[in-house]
Amino acid sequence: MADNDEGVHISGQEARAGSTPHMTRYILPISLALIIIIFAVMVFR
Repeated sequence: MADNDEGVHISGQEARAGSTPHMTRYILPISLALIIIIFAVMVFR
């Protein structure tokens, strides 16, 4: 009978199973800056 308590170890690249473009790291700062600008325009209008 096989021991099911042992985990399977695979590399990060194999676990990811897809491409991760470097553009995704810019989405959060750009969207956060846009939200701050939009709120500043609404407050000081």
